[in-house]
Amino acid sequence: MTLQILREDYGIDASSARSKSWNEFKDQHFDFIITVCDEAKETDPVWPGQPIVAHWHSPDPLRFTGTPEQMRHFFFEVAAQIAHRVDLFCSLPDPKLDALEVQLIGEKCR
Repeated sequence: MTLQILREDYGIDASSARSKSWNEFKDQHFDFIITVCDEAKETDPVWPGQPIVAHWHSPDPLRFTGTPEQMRHFFFEVAAQIAHRVDLFCSLPDPKLDALEVQLIGEKCR
């Protein structure tokens, strides 16, 4: 369902995307780490370089049950919530970004 929403509603082909281990990123530098999965937040490793870390809670669409239409709507709503947060994040002027602002984007969009 996720791949369908990304393809049909956002024009994104994520068919080659896959889950990755934290270890795949251990030697990379990040300015920001944003998690959307509560499980990922709980297992958040220590990132080198002191990036700004935020958690933007999103409901887990895989835990939702309902008709196929209800499921598609729920998946779409979660994707729209994340897309809105990314849009807000990208609209912030870079010098003004700080950890509190990044975290608040997640809070404002609940």
